This record gives sequence, structure tokens and C-alpha cells, in this order.
Amino acid sequence: MEYKDETMAEQNDELPGKYIVVLKVGGNELDDATFLAGLANAVRSILDSGHFPVIVHGGGKAIADLQQKLGLTPQFIEGLRVTDDASLDIAEMVLSGLMNKRIVRNLVNAEIRAVGISGVDDGTIYVEKMWHPLGDLGRVGEIQDVDDHLLKTLIEANIVPVVSPISFGALDALSYNVNADHAATAIAAKLGAIRLIFISNVPGVLVAGRVVRAITANQAAQWIDEGIITGGMIPKVRSAIEAVRGGVAQAVITNLAGVMEGSGSGIIGEGH
Repeated sequence: MEYKDETMAEQNDELPGKYIVVLKVGGNELDDATFLAGLANAVRSILDSGHFPVIVHGGGKAIADLQQKLGLTPQFIEGLRVTDDASLDIAEMVLSGLMNKRIVRNLVNAEIRAVGISGVDDGTIYVEKMWHPLGDLGRVGEIQDVDDHLLKTLIEANIVPVVSPISFGALDALSYNVNADHAATAIAAKLGAIRLIFISNVPGVLVAGRVVRAITANQAAQWIDEGIITGGMIPKVRSAIEAVRGGVAQAVITNLAGVMEGSGSGIIGEGH
């Protein structure tokens, strides 16, 4: 699909001249040097187009790998990672340290000004403990608010923020692990981003072997129920649906090439 700014959210008045594009990057790709180089090229293409990128990343695979090396067994409840105190220490080291600085290092190497932060820094992402009826998730947070002061300060200085989803506990001042998709959605909504791009390893939502260029959130949900959207694409589409329903103008599923070409599958609200 071709992106047209007149169909997007209005430009953020507090950031004159900057249309924000939030990129959500999964953790699995961050072990791949080729992907990291491509990410830098994609970020450069966004800057060259006159838009401004904000990156939010995960790192689940690396967290699990380090847990196992240290003798801890990853545990999940309905797909949500159980994060005890020891596991939170590992998640913070991996996400806010190893993964975050790996991205920043590659951007800086490509002569792109970038700074790595987490949701803890300046209290950017405020959370409360997430409760689950099937068990205690430990230090897993549910986002309550985003304080965008630090993000806007960096953007105004033309420095690309790279955000780890480790976040600040509003009630106890502890660090909490947060789903990176949820963090990206909350940041995109708060900044008034024109789009939130979920970077995948496929060019978009495929139906009968072809990329669907645009789809409403309700239609996407129906296609999941009908088995038209299947497999690993389901969680990506569900995240995009949640983003649109959470206030993001448009959520896009695409690969790095699609970021540079402006192609992929756009999920939009019913009013577009």
C-alpha cells in the first residue's frame, strides 16, 4: 500500500515539523547482523522521507537463553512470561543492556544519532503489577501511562530514541517487564504517531499468497476467527488490531524492505 499523510493522524503540534513513526522490532531478529544493518537503512529511509522514527524492541529469546544458562527455567501463563525477581534482573540486563545497546551501536555506526533508554528512564512508561486469574506473573507490568517528556526532548534534538520495554512501577518504584507490543502501542498513541510499524520477516498479511494492502481492525479479527489468517501471523495481527483500537491511527505489518518502500499491510480503524 502507498502511505498518504492526509489519511493519518494530525501532526503532533508539540513537535513541529515531525511526523512520528514508531517501529516495533522483535527480539529474535536482533541476533542477525544483516537484520541490524537493514534496520539502520530503514531508519535512514524514514528520516530521509521527512518523518522521525522511534524504536521499541523486545528480546524474549535472549532472555530465555540467559535464564537457562543461569539455571532458571522460563515459565509462562497463557503465553505471558512469569517474571520473578531473578528473572526480572535478567530481563533488565538483556533488554535495557545487551539488546538495546546492540541496536544503538548499529545506528550510531550508520551515522544516525541514537540513544537507548528504557521505560524506567525519567519514568517514561508507568505501570502497575499485572494480575492474572490463573497465577502470579511476578514482575510483569500493565501500562497505566506514558510520560513523553524524555522522548520529546530526544526527538526535538533529532536523536532517535531506542526504547527497552522495562518499565517503572508507579506504586512501588520497582522495575517491571512489559510486553514490547504493548509498550510500542502506548508510545505511538501518546506521541500521536502517524503509524506504528510491526517489523516482521514477511512483507505483510498474506491471503492466497498475496499481500493484503489495507484491512480494517474488525475485518482482520474476523479473518483470524475464520482461519484466513493463520500461524505466526495471528499474534502480529492481534497486536496491530489492539494498537488501532488503542488509539494509533494506523498499524502496519511489513518487513524491512517494506519499511523503505512504504509497502505492507495497513490495519486501520472502521472510520477510515
